[in-house]
Amino acid sequence: MSREGAGTPLVAEVIKDRLCFAILYSRPKSSSNVHYFSIDNELEYENFYADFGPLNLAMVYRYCCKINKKLKSITMMRKKIIHFTGSDQRKQANAAFLIGCYMVIYLGRAPEEAYRILMCGDASYIPFRDAAYGSCNFYITLLDCFHAVKKAMQYDFLNFNSFNLDEYEHYEKAENGDLNWIIPDRFIAFCGPHSRTKLESGYHQHSPEAYIPYFKNHNVTTIIRLNKRMYDAKRFTNAGFDHYDLFFADGSTPTDAIVKEFLDICENAEGAIAVHCKAGLGRTGTLIACYIMKHYRMTAAETIAWVRICRPGSVIGPQQQFLVMKQASLWLEGDYFRQKLRGQENGKHRAAVSKLLLAVDDISINGVENQDKQEPELYSEDDEIHGVTQGDRLRALKSRRQSKPNAIPLTVILQPSVESCKTPEPHVSGSAGVTKRITRSASRRSSFKSPSISRTKTVLR
Repeated sequence: MSREGAGTPLVAEVIKDRLCFAILYSRPKSSSNVHYFSIDNELEYENFYADFGPLNLAMVYRYCCKINKKLKSITMMRKKIIHFTGSDQRKQANAAFLIGCYMVIYLGRAPEEAYRILMCGDASYIPFRDAAYGSCNFYITLLDCFHAVKKAMQYDFLNFNSFNLDEYEHYEKAENGDLNWIIPDRFIAFCGPHSRTKLESGYHQHSPEAYIPYFKNHNVTTIIRLNKRMYDAKRFTNAGFDHYDLFFADGSTPTDAIVKEFLDICENAEGAIAVHCKAGLGRTGTLIACYIMKHYRMTAAETIAWVRICRPGSVIGPQQQFLVMKQASLWLEGDYFRQKLRGQENGKHRAAVSKLLLAVDDISINGVENQDKQEPELYSEDDEIHGVTQGDRLRALKSRRQSKPNAIPLTVILQPSVESCKTPEPHVSGSAGVTKRITRSASRRSSFKSPSISRTKTVLR
């Protein structure tokens, strides 16, 4: 990044004589040998409160496609391409995030190198905060985000050769299910279902039945509910899913017992796992982050960054510090778990969860078999001391965002036909293929035909 003096442009050279990033204080004009473009008003973060980024995975994909198209354009072959941003510090951070991701994903730059290119001179970028209402005392940096993206590629969480842009952008909307994959073929974070599908109090509610076709088509075998009961779990178990309740209060952090139980359930699940609380952001993101930290040795900041890139608004308030405090112990647990697995490589269930989880047998972390417990009573708003919780507010804010005028109802769109919607993207050099979806065992397939078998487990802490 070069700068000649106060108030003058800051320019970072990303690809020599071809691609640059610039912070400018007046709008430039393209010329015969220079092409300027900006995404500040094109790719914009949809905030909850004072949060402003990082931009989501679909926007990273769109940006990378845009850069690749410009670099390959015959009309721009002899031009220097400059991505510029203006004086808004939040937009500067998001613009730097995008081009930094491009450097990591497509140019093979190390996170530190991409960060150094953007930070040369006296350039600085404000860090990203959480989606909580009020002040913030924990931040993630651009470097955290770049490390998250690099590790996501390493562990096959991220592969733009197979990324489905249309599906991502459709299902992330509140009216279409409000769901996101955090780890492809392994973890879905989604908004908590209700007893019936309707629009109430400013937010969209969807019944369990609205999700079932999509879940079955994507090999989801397990549902984990973290909030109070808003629907009867039998509506999932009668359709062949395992269902667990691990309640803890909205906006709070889980007990060690809940974290242990969550990890045990996930480590024994043969297919994908769908996790929800009220909004599918705070509690949901926190527990999925615990799994990622344990099994992929990502730092708390990197994990929070990745979860938010996949599902903006995730992990809120004290949940951030909780993950920082849990990092060391989860890493140690992960090391022990993988050491134990090395002696189990010839077991029956060789589920390809990740490069680190070589084979997952029927292992119980705490040595306690889950017992069927009485289904908790349906939740009533009277149970909440303050009436409206953090999850209610966040879900309402997301529901009120501008939706597309031709949006298709969830009950229609949650069908296998969406699989055919694919946005092609040029090959990512050196990237690994996405881990293939796990095939469900014969015994689990037959369980879909036995609706009378109850699979709901309740763990109330």
